[in-house]
Amino acid sequence: MKTLQKLLPKYTIALAVVFLVTVAYLVTRGNTVDVEAVEVTYAELVQAVYATGFVEADAVANLSAELSGTVSSVGALEGERVAAGQTIIAFETLQPALAVREARAAYEEQLALAGERKINYTRISNLFGEGAVSRQDLDDARKNRRQAEELLEQKKLRLQIREDDLKKLTVKAPFSGILALQNVKKGDYVTANTIVARVIDTTGYVVNVEVDELDVPRIRTGQKAAIVLDAMPDRRFGAVVSRVVPQTDTVTKTSKVYLRFSEPVSGVQAGMTATANIIYNRKPRTLLVRKSSVFDENHVSYVWKIENGELKKQPLKTGAGDLAFVEVLEGLRKGDKVVPVPEERFREGMDARVVTGSDRH
Repeated sequence: MKTLQKLLPKYTIALAVVFLVTVAYLVTRGNTVDVEAVEVTYAELVQAVYATGFVEADAVANLSAELSGTVSSVGALEGERVAAGQTIIAFETLQPALAVREARAAYEEQLALAGERKINYTRISNLFGEGAVSRQDLDDARKNRRQAEELLEQKKLRLQIREDDLKKLTVKAPFSGILALQNVKKGDYVTANTIVARVIDTTGYVVNVEVDELDVPRIRTGQKAAIVLDAMPDRRFGAVVSRVVPQTDTVTKTSKVYLRFSEPVSGVQAGMTATANIIYNRKPRTLLVRKSSVFDENHVSYVWKIENGELKKQPLKTGAGDLAFVEVLEGLRKGDKVVPVPEERFREGMDARVVTGSDRH
């Protein structure tokens, strides 16, 4: 019993020491946080307007049937390349051809009559000079010649109109390109003004994007842009602003902006979805910090700065920014280290142990 009484004070002291050590460890551990760190540095700040849209062919021709008729032949199929002037579709109808023959016959008849009237006027004019015919005979011959010539011009114009109508029996490619639409076949009856073909010039594409009305004042023709296509996410295409449509859609509150590729591109098709960043300002050698590092309290911007191994709530004044970085005007210097993502548990003066992203997991 006496032995037990002698041992108890020793165990009590030992437990007290363990308790104090544990408390000290927990207190110390609670004031230490593992954080990642990024360095404030100078770099070029590139400000851009983000927009989405679609690829369009620079030249597109929707071709319609100008006359009603039955398709007699098909010169090219959808997806095939056509040359400028190549017949894509031909129609079969008797009326235009018959009208051309009638107009040509009338023109040739009038041409012969006009020739006769001209010869007759020359003959009468010579006779009048010899005193063999009267002034009235000369005036009548001149009038008949003039009437014949005027009627000849009318017949010629009518023949041209009928020949133009005959040309309307064929649908031809206005320029070289790819046939993107051709949905008729031989024997089909097509009514006038029906779209029967579409030709796309694949040598030149533009990107049509919708820009928010708040960003439109920043856009100017000639500005450079970077384009990414959903179909080719690993490629970047250079472009320039070629057109800004001066009208805002009342529903979407956006305006159309056209971007032209800086160089010929391969593998691109009309209709592809595109994302564009239109660069409107560049600031070389700008002190930058990540936007994710900055947080606001009571309309003041702060970052968690790592100074002498501790967290410091550092106020700062910011300027221009892009999607990822913001300009630092006051509060930080080159080489300062800050926490990239603030956390609610951070407190002024906490010990900060800098780790990599992999060490935190």
